[in-house]
Amino acid sequence: MKQLFVVAAGLGFRELERRGALKMAGLSFVPGKSAFPAVTCVAQATLRTGRDPREHGMTSNGVWLANLMKPSFWEQSAALVAGPRVWDAARAAGGTVGMYFWQQSLGERVDSVLSPAPIHKHGGGMIMRNYTQPPEMGDLLARRLGTFPLHRYWGPLASPKVGRAVVANFEAMVEAREPDWALLYLPTLDYAAQSEGPESAAHGAALDEFRAQLERLADFAQRRNAAFTVTGDYAIHAVDAPPAFPNAVLRAQGFFNVRPVAGRAYPDFYTSRAFAMCDHEIAHVHVRDPADVPSVAAALAATGAYESCTPRADQGWAHPSAGELLLVAKKGSWCAYPWWTDPREAPDWATHIDIHNKPGFDPSELFFGGFFPPRTCQDHTRIKGTHGRACETAWASTASVSLESPKNLARLFEEG
Repeated sequence: MKQLFVVAAGLGFRELERRGALKMAGLSFVPGKSAFPAVTCVAQATLRTGRDPREHGMTSNGVWLANLMKPSFWEQSAALVAGPRVWDAARAAGGTVGMYFWQQSLGERVDSVLSPAPIHKHGGGMIMRNYTQPPEMGDLLARRLGTFPLHRYWGPLASPKVGRAVVANFEAMVEAREPDWALLYLPTLDYAAQSEGPESAAHGAALDEFRAQLERLADFAQRRNAAFTVTGDYAIHAVDAPPAFPNAVLRAQGFFNVRPVAGRAYPDFYTSRAFAMCDHEIAHVHVRDPADVPSVAAALAATGAYESCTPRADQGWAHPSAGELLLVAKKGSWCAYPWWTDPREAPDWATHIDIHNKPGFDPSELFFGGFFPPRTCQDHTRIKGTHGRACETAWASTASVSLESPKNLARLFEEG
């Protein structure tokens, strides 16, 4: 292995500096500029292409499927990311690349893949299993390490310690099928910072756990004489204000329609004139008729809940798949997807962990809302950390190259 490259969720430079953690695992962290919007799928698409969202097409963690007239979040197809990859030339020259726990990695042009992909059973429940390429690696990992704890990867039971399982599965996969370049995503710092806040004691404990995981990875790389690089994808900001609810405004103004079923308000995307696809601090507002854009923008801006409400033509970075408007919540707030104000109207899936079917990111899934039956929280004011606005991340490397920014991941392949 020539290079181990780790993308760490929520690795913000200012937070490391505040906690005196700029040196970890033999690395010295320096500031780097995030992609925008500063969310997982945008950051990782930018890293793998070295291009901006206007070229690679990932503008949030969700995609608006215009031909189906609905949004979809956390889709895994690599085909969603357009453009050449920074490793294409290295692979063409005979090098090998492994991608582990990255988003949009299924079907990617690499030599090995490891990604969370449980099987949802028709009668309820799921089979906790990761997707692997080559396929037989799935059985090998299961035999060697047991069931991957996907219930710790997201949801009310999510834990920074899940990073231990991520690292163990990564190590086992590399030992069986070692690539020249290994790309690993580590979610360790994502949970406590969102649920308890980036300045909380819980996040401090998560940082200690992260340090131990980095030391293990540094040792793994050193034993293979591999360079070791770590970068953050975004920094998490403290939440100290209520969230904004753009879809509740759009519904009240007659732009967003619902389908009443048994007292619940299900979305009717087919007849709606506008919908806000919410993703942490940002929201893409998809407006069907261009003539409605000014009135939709005025209705949202009138709430005073947003730092900006920008038409797509004025965004500069935006891909045609982005919304006609982009909302950025005021600092200390974030954008929540619900269109209902009466809890009795909430769709039945609102209290479930359902990241692929919910039409917006729902960090409230990090909390239990009850146990009989088990359900997730609907109190969005409990969220204490968020991200999305352009921010200062952190990166460090034992390699001789200088990344300067995460977009320059290509240098690791050019000089490796």
